[in-house]
Amino acid sequence: MKILLAIDDSKFSESAIQAVIARGHTEDTEVRVLHVVEPPSLLGVGDMGGYDPAIEVVWEEETKQAQVLVAKTAETLRSHGVTVTTSVQQGDSESTIIGASEEWRADLIVLGAHGRKALSLLWMGTVPQAIALHARCSVEIVRIPSGRGGESVQNGREFTLAASGGAVMKATALKAH
Repeated sequence: MKILLAIDDSKFSESAIQAVIARGHTEDTEVRVLHVVEPPSLLGVGDMGGYDPAIEVVWEEETKQAQVLVAKTAETLRSHGVTVTTSVQQGDSESTIIGASEEWRADLIVLGAHGRKALSLLWMGTVPQAIALHARCSVEIVRIPSGRGGESVQNGREFTLAASGGAVMKATALKAH
């Protein structure tokens, strides 16, 4: 099985990394750790609307930080016996993740769910949702455990599974004691 693990430097991605570690791995399981560095915002253009070279410096620095992040993640996964490759790409997160999954022929994309309120989801959507809708392979969107009626999920990780074709399910993975 080929698993594309799309990460950033958030706590949401840490949950996705832990979900990949928690999976049973066979000898033919491969994980590719991918971080996408998005282009700097156009709000950083020069005073008169021209090109500001500082933008490119920022983008290069973010790319270097991303390389450190994927290397650290790969090391963590390897310490759990997982076969890992890494990739840092520049571009739009949604299209880059989908493109990388197709090019590599991933069986599954795993990524963290960014916690957004319902109103912002209505207006903006999310990268995980867009990937779940447009990816040609299955997608696992891992959530950070949340409280339920004043109780927290102590022994599990809540996640959303989206299979090819857009079917969506919610589940909580529980650890046996």
